[in-house]
Amino acid sequence: MTTALVLVENGYDELELWVPYYRFLEHGLASVLVGPQAGATYTGKRGLPARAEAAFEGALQADTRVVLIPGGWAPDRLRVHDAAVALVRNAVAQGVVVAAICHGGSVLVSADVVRGRRVTSARSIRDDLRAAGAVWADEPVVVDGRLVTSRSPADLPAFLPAILAAA
Repeated sequence: MTTALVLVENGYDELELWVPYYRFLEHGLASVLVGPQAGATYTGKRGLPARAEAAFEGALQADTRVVLIPGGWAPDRLRVHDAAVALVRNAVAQGVVVAAICHGGSVLVSADVVRGRRVTSARSIRDDLRAAGAVWADEPVVVDGRLVTSRSPADLPAFLPAILAAA
């Protein structure tokens, strides 16, 4: 079975994690929550827990089709984990669909995978993406090859079909 890895850390946005997680399952992808420590529980912005099934290291496998970086406050925590940044960088290098929503784009900056790429995000990290060499657009979803980005939970109806089409 092909896999979608959904990155998780404390402060994740519940809509940006759980809506794609279940949508991936509906489309036949095995959704796997991946965090700093397998078996640990991480709490969303509104208090909803999410238990990581795998750790960042070793999570990227040959059957991985999607890596999703939800927003919220979690991306600030994700980007300090070298293994999370390496997972994203390696996924891009291997041609896996990498999708980031809202503040998730900050992990793309840390992975140094946006130079010359067209992206969108929460407006508050627009300047960070531009400084990293990205071409930022204020659109509900931007697809640049196998990199799919979106701005906010309101854009999920455009974001999810774009991810699934790219996968």
